[in-house]
Amino acid sequence: MFIFALENNKLMSEISISIIISTYNSPEWLANVLHGYNNQTYQNFEVVIADDGSKQETIDLIEALKKEVFYPITHVWHEDNGFQKSQILNKAIVKCQADYILMSDGDCIPREDFVEVHFREREIGYFLSGGYFMLPMTISKAITKESILNGNCFNLKWLKSQGLKASFKNNKLTAKGFKSWFLNAITPTNASWNGHNASGWKKDIVAINGFDERMQYGGQDRELGERLMNLGIKGKQIRYSAVCIHLDHPRGYKNQESIDKNLAIRKTTKTEQKTWTDFGIVGK
Repeated sequence: MFIFALENNKLMSEISISIIISTYNSPEWLANVLHGYNNQTYQNFEVVIADDGSKQETIDLIEALKKEVFYPITHVWHEDNGFQKSQILNKAIVKCQADYILMSDGDCIPREDFVEVHFREREIGYFLSGGYFMLPMTISKAITKESILNGNCFNLKWLKSQGLKASFKNNKLTAKGFKSWFLNAITPTNASWNGHNASGWKKDIVAINGFDERMQYGGQDRELGERLMNLGIKGKQIRYSAVCIHLDHPRGYKNQESIDKNLAIRKTTKTEQKTWTDFGIVGK
């Protein structure tokens, strides 16, 4: 911990991680998430909010929280034109000041060591692949600013008092040290780029031209990771180390047509070993 603190002091005047948080008209959940980032053990970061066209309530919330949290917030917004997450994420990538980018969602509250784990585990030639712990709506609604700052929302005893059932997945909340390393090593889940919990070097993301903006709902994050892997960047599993809880919400934007279109694009990416998209950060 002393070495970590020393490095943090050395980089005090320089932002070492840019955290992109995607959101759309979910100010209550976004507030909880931003409180979570205000509770981090590693604090040398900025937050860039990738806003896919939220209304005034979200804009007002962000302006209020800018005065409350210790970290700088950049709000990147465009007009609502349906589900255009890939477009707004590319705009957010351009705004990131740091060499290293962590991406998550506005419904995923980070545990207090979330950013620290991503910073510590970063490695040239790799991206980091995390997961999430899904909560039902009843428990999602029970979470408050206080329960975030005191860590109760990650405390298994407190969650069970709110109705959480016993499950092997609960290990995601409690695993640390050797246990988290062991579970990361044996999990059958592939180390893919997951939009709710993944990080990588900005130069690598720019080298593949970011997200493919033809892709709407369904796997656009995985496709970005597949192009990174085609480039020679390997995925490293940290799903039991970098912990975030996923708040429940409806998914009205989900549709089969978009999913099918994205599957076809991903198939081309894999079969042709594509590393670049013509529909990304640069050009169309």
